[in-house]
Amino acid sequence: MTASPELAPSLAASPELLRSVFRRHAAGVAVITATGDGRPVGFTATSLNSVAAEPPLISFGIGTSSSSWPVLAGAEHVGVHILGEHQQELAATFARSGADRFGPSTDWSSGPEGVPVLAGVPAWLVCRVVARVPAGDHRIVIAEAVAGDPSGAGQPLVYHQGRFTALRD
Repeated sequence: MTASPELAPSLAASPELLRSVFRRHAAGVAVITATGDGRPVGFTATSLNSVAAEPPLISFGIGTSSSSWPVLAGAEHVGVHILGEHQQELAATFARSGADRFGPSTDWSSGPEGVPVLAGVPAWLVCRVVARVPAGDHRIVIAEAVAGDPSGAGQPLVYHQGRFTALRD
């Protein structure tokens, strides 16, 4: 057995501890979109995960207090957009409360299943929602990919230490 350095005293679990730890975790940035009652909604997510290849499943988390949750709670399909490093402003727009997310500065169109699809992203999927799992003040949405396009240009946008950034070689 090798000697290990002395551990610093641990902190009690709290929302701030979790936020502090995950600020040190670099995460890819995605925008999730849906349509409800004829209006598009969307939000920036760093919780996107690949769940399974067969069937092709993804997951993401959304807060139940989010302005997008009422639509996502009943949406049959969602759009999943992987953002590029050139899309920091788009990520900020979809993260900002009260922003006009689908206003003139956002280039988008209605895609498969009527889901809003953002233009200029490195990759996107349209997915059929298969489950919404309660998780504290959030829901974990699990969805199966039904269409998509991985052929967009650009390196991925990353979220780290509370800000959007790019990968460094």
